[in-house]
Amino acid sequence: MSAPKSVVTGGCGFIGSHMVDLLLADGHEVVVVDDLSTGREDNLAHHKGGPGLRIVRADVADGERMATEFAGAEWVFHFAALGDIVPSIERPTAYIRAGVMGTLGALEGARAAGVQRFVYSASSSCYGIPDQYPTPETAPIRTEYPYSLSKHLGEQLVLHWARVYRLPVVSLRYFNVYGPRSRTSGAYGAVFGVFLAQKLRGHPFTVVGDGTQSRDFVFVTDVARANLLAARSTVRGEVFNVGTGRPQTVNRLVELLGGQGVLHVPKRPGEPDRTEADIGKIRAALGWEPAVSFERGVGTVLENIDYWRDAPLWTVEKIEAATREWFRRLA
Repeated sequence: MSAPKSVVTGGCGFIGSHMVDLLLADGHEVVVVDDLSTGREDNLAHHKGGPGLRIVRADVADGERMATEFAGAEWVFHFAALGDIVPSIERPTAYIRAGVMGTLGALEGARAAGVQRFVYSASSSCYGIPDQYPTPETAPIRTEYPYSLSKHLGEQLVLHWARVYRLPVVSLRYFNVYGPRSRTSGAYGAVFGVFLAQKLRGHPFTVVGDGTQSRDFVFVTDVARANLLAARSTVRGEVFNVGTGRPQTVNRLVELLGGQGVLHVPKRPGEPDRTEADIGKIRAALGWEPAVSFERGVGTVLENIDYWRDAPLWTVEKIEAATREWFRRLA
C-alpha cells in the first residue's frame, strides 16, 4: 500500500517546515510548494536525501500549476503567506495578493485534484483588540492592518469554497506561535527571533512599553499537531482558535531567556495589551490540547539558539525608527 500524499504550501517556512516534519514522521509522502520569498530550504535540510519529500519552487497563486502538483494528494495544508504588520502597511498589494490570490490558487488546485481535506492557516490578528477574554471564535472581526485583512480574506475564501464547492475545509486561527526556525524579520510579531538575535550579540532586549503586555504563546509543534488532527477529523467548514489560553507577559519571556538588560521602546497604536485564546471549541471538536509548557518551549528555543546567529539584528535605534514610521503612516 502506497503512502498517503500531502501537500504543504509554504513548507519551507517556520510553521510549514514543522508540519512537514510531522507528516514525514507519520509516514506521508509530502510535496512542499514554496516560492522561497520568505521560506528557507535550510529549514528542511535535515530531510535531504531522505525518502518521501519533494520540494517544488512555484507560486501558489498559479491555480493550474497547483492542480498538477496537488494531483493524488489527500490533504493540503496551506501555510503560504506573507507575515508581519509593518511590511504589510508598506506593501499592501503584495500582502493582499499573497493572502487572497495565493489562497485562491491553492483552493482551485485542491478542488481540481479532489483533495479530501484542506486546512487553512488563519490568524488571531483578525480580532484586533477584542472585547472579550479569553477570545472565542465568535468575537467580532476587526482587521486593523493589511496583514490581518489578507489572512481574514483568505479565510473567507476558504469558507466560501466549502459552501459553494463542498470542499472539505477547516480554518485554524493561530495565536502567537513560537519555536525553532521562527522568523526574525520585522520589529513586530517576531519577538522571539528579535530577542534571540539580540541575546547572541550581547545587546539588550528591546521591550515594547513596560513589558506587562501578555501574549498567548503557543509552541509550533502543538500548532502542527492541531493541523494534523484537523485533517484527520470529519469536521468541515469550521473555524478554530489555536492557542493555550494561558497568556505570558513579555517580561516573563525576558526572564526565561536571561540576558543583558532591557531597553524600552514606545508602544504602538492598534496593538492589544493581551491576547488569550478560548480553545474550548477545538478541545471539544478535535480533542486538541497544547502539550508544550511555556517554560519547556522557551528552553527548546534556547537549545536551538544557533539558528538565529546570522539573523538580522534589530537595534533599539532601528526599532525606534520603525516605530516613528509606524506612527507617521497611521497619523
